[in-house]
Amino acid sequence: MKQQKTAILSLMTAVLLLAGCASPKPPAVNKLHNEIGKLNQQMRQLTDEATAVEQQNQLNSSGMQGAWLLPAANTVVLLHSNAGDLRLSLSHVEAEASGSRAILHIRAAGEQPLVPFSAQIEWGALDPVTGKPLASEKQTQTIEIPASLLPKAETSVLLRLSGIQPEQLGYVRVHEIVPQTAQQPAASQ
Repeated sequence: MKQQKTAILSLMTAVLLLAGCASPKPPAVNKLHNEIGKLNQQMRQLTDEATAVEQQNQLNSSGMQGAWLLPAANTVVLLHSNAGDLRLSLSHVEAEASGSRAILHIRAAGEQPLVPFSAQIEWGALDPVTGKPLASEKQTQTIEIPASLLPKAETSVLLRLSGIQPEQLGYVRVHEIVPQTAQQPAASQ
């Protein structure tokens, strides 16, 4: 009988200990787990951004003309062009019915006003292994930055990037910048 009481007492002690372990976590522990989750997410985002900046720098240092902008890099790229030094960046990359849209920000380096120009915009996906643009999937369009009534040092252009969803958009390349000269009125004869 003594053994039976000891066994029951041991079993009840074990049940109470297990019940204590199964009780809900204190709010402080839950808050700590949430904070750790947020920090892990921020670290992943910063790591992805740093990787994209490194890829962007490699593309821009490769000697290919123009400026390569990677949406994930979220940084400004300096482009030395025939229209002067330009600071370029992308923002608001979003899905659109036929692909994606993004805003291209163009700012004259220094505080001089932008000169009117046209430029070729190329976009496409990056090879997931090499990080290089997939030439077979690139698309292009021409944009025009017209002369404005008031000189300004910056402008934004809405890009419609058809045929590619935001999560597939690996790069936007700005190249072949041609300054527009003021047209002279035709001489009357």
